[in-house]
Amino acid sequence: MLPEKTFEGRVGIITGGATGIGNAIAREVARLGGRVVLVSRKEENLAKAVEQIRSETGRAEAAGYHALDVRDAEAVEAMAAKVESDYGKIDFLINNAAGNFIVPAEQLSVNGWNSVIGIVLNGTFYCSSAVGKRMIAKGNGGVMLNVIANYAWMAGPGVIHSASAKAGVLAMARTLAVEWARHKIRVNCITPGPVDTPGAAERLFPDPAVIEGIRKTIPLRRFASLEEIVNGAVYLLSDYAAYVTGENLVIDGGQWLSGSDYFTRIKQMIPRS
Repeated sequence: MLPEKTFEGRVGIITGGATGIGNAIAREVARLGGRVVLVSRKEENLAKAVEQIRSETGRAEAAGYHALDVRDAEAVEAMAAKVESDYGKIDFLINNAAGNFIVPAEQLSVNGWNSVIGIVLNGTFYCSSAVGKRMIAKGNGGVMLNVIANYAWMAGPGVIHSASAKAGVLAMARTLAVEWARHKIRVNCITPGPVDTPGAAERLFPDPAVIEGIRKTIPLRRFASLEEIVNGAVYLLSDYAAYVTGENLVIDGGQWLSGSDYFTRIKQMIPRS
């Protein structure tokens, strides 16, 4: 969608960048000339993703990786310091690391709650803080993009942990957009609708009946393609969105307009055995 070399000379960090949406964004940024540092917990997935990007771009410097858990604030700080040391700067950050599973609120354990809050909300703050203070110190500005979900401002029956965490991320983004505007740092969110990536399918809709149920909650009656999500993300990262901050770009086929209780509706659509 964007011209070649849009991100030439720029380097950034993408959490959850080894698979799914994060990986798709990383590949497009690299294709457009940027350098990406992928962050995730599984080194095996990271190594494969980096090799793919290097192969697709023909540039060995197009991608690197750092294995860590974003819930570990000290590890995040060390990662940001190393990226800055290795590349001399950090131009952008994409907070995409996530954790989610469906469970009724009354059955959710404290450990389950803390795990998702730790990854999504705390991890986003740790990364934003570690990268943001370095952007401020450099004085060249920067861009941050957070990947959230439409139940961040609606209701998320069955995913209260994720809904609460992503609502916090949305508030965080808007707050930082105001606080850091004077440092030329833009902070936005993107809200993908259902995308049939392997990771999401395994956790949230492994049953064909569930997939059909979700489709019926979307006015456009289809899932998003990765390309559609990526196009929105790279626009917000680019200078074409230089006057956009504190925004949340929703790419969900109108799903959020059709009602919030779709997990319950989906469950009701599944045939009883």
